[in-house]
Amino acid sequence: MISCLTMRLLEILPSGDFRLTPKLHDNKIPQYAVLSHTWGDESQEVTFEDMMGGSGLDKVGDEKIKFCGDQAARDGLQYFWVDSCCINKSSDSELSESLNSMFRWYQRATKCYVYLSDISTQKRKLGDGEPQNTWEQAFRQSRWFTRGWTLQELLAPASVEFFSREGKRLGDKRTLERQIHKITGIPVQALRGTSLSHFSNNERLSWAQNRQTTR
Repeated sequence: MISCLTMRLLEILPSGDFRLTPKLHDNKIPQYAVLSHTWGDESQEVTFEDMMGGSGLDKVGDEKIKFCGDQAARDGLQYFWVDSCCINKSSDSELSESLNSMFRWYQRATKCYVYLSDISTQKRKLGDGEPQNTWEQAFRQSRWFTRGWTLQELLAPASVEFFSREGKRLGDKRTLERQIHKITGIPVQALRGTSLSHFSNNERLSWAQNRQTTR
């Protein structure tokens, strides 16, 4: 039996600011976007406590939260979810419930935005003075692909879009599927939404090799 899904969201206010909602139950959860990202220095990530206390605006991690809210608004969504600040990690029971619910949270998201902080779309000068955009090479080497959590964040949502650290859209998992397949080894059919039950346990486990996962 699947337990009732509950989650907090960030609500975008008319002013453009946002606030945490109370915990919402399954039938009260509106359409929302989710942010997929790599964590930096934990002291620079905006936490649940920061959100509750109205602080954290001076942290580096606030930039990607603002990006997610702005992009969600552009896509006509009023709510979004970010793991760093929507979960009360000081509560063991809430943290455990969140870890068990994570796949479903991403699966139910209307949009998933992948914020690649190690990819820039700004052009740089080569030795001969000619500018070149090298984000395609940086995409293949992005730290995001080394994370264990990347698997569910890539496979669970129907819509996964990739953005540079400047917030420029690079493509989605359909337009970039060949590159993603080469980087991850995940079959194109799985990226297109084929049920995971069609792939053997050994095949699915192979997708997780050489990945690093933290709680």
